[in-house]
Amino acid sequence: MRLCPRPLLAGVIAAATLLCSSAAHAGLFDDEEARKAIVELRARLVAMEDQGKARATEVAAANAQSVQLTEQLAALRRSLLDLNNQLESMRGEIAKLRGNDEQVMREVAELQRRQRDVGQALDDRLRKVEPTKVSMDGRDFMADPEEKRTFDEAFAAIRNGDFDKSVALLSNFQRRYPGSGYTDAARFWLGNSQYGRRDYKEAISTFRAFVTASPDHPRAPEALLAVANSQAEMKDPRGARKTIEDLMKAYPQSEAAQAGKERLAALK
Repeated sequence: MRLCPRPLLAGVIAAATLLCSSAAHAGLFDDEEARKAIVELRARLVAMEDQGKARATEVAAANAQSVQLTEQLAALRRSLLDLNNQLESMRGEIAKLRGNDEQVMREVAELQRRQRDVGQALDDRLRKVEPTKVSMDGRDFMADPEEKRTFDEAFAAIRNGDFDKSVALLSNFQRRYPGSGYTDAARFWLGNSQYGRRDYKEAISTFRAFVTASPDHPRAPEALLAVANSQAEMKDPRGARKTIEDLMKAYPQSEAAQAGKERLAALK
């Protein structure tokens, strides 16, 4: 809002002139009263000018304040825009960090899975090479996994009646594991495999080697009886009788000795 002091001033002057003219024309006021009127009009004029200046100053101040507010609003808008940009940037960084975290978690999970696989593979390998306890014919000993597997394979062939295969596997086993805890068992079952495929001469040699090496073995009496049976199959009753007599003398309380005694009666 703008003030217009100049029109007011002109109006006051016009009014004063009119009064003076009227006074002079009518002769109603004397000189003293005219002077008082003029002084009063001047005072009113000065007051009105001061009031106009004050209003002009107020308007200018208001305009300046308005400009200042406008500038402040513009600055606030710029600050708000900057903050919004920073917020968007931070959101982008957070999203990126979350993506990185997810990637890291996936990589950690993959590493853990690989570690478990490696650990499992290592355990499997250790199980393949670590000796295991074996109990056979009342005796305990330690055997490598591959050693045990090879013997079990040969023994399975005997159970299946595949004596050619068992002879080959047990012969190879004796060469491969000369100091094995399976040595006595391998020799005994090799003799049985040879007997099973009617290789009686080899069976006799194998059984006798078994008894000579391990006379206290719980299967030694059975081995001597097998020798006698092999001799009988070879039409050597004299040799069979001699072997049975040795069996009865060496192991009189064994079941093999009792069976040999019955067998001896049949040989006469």
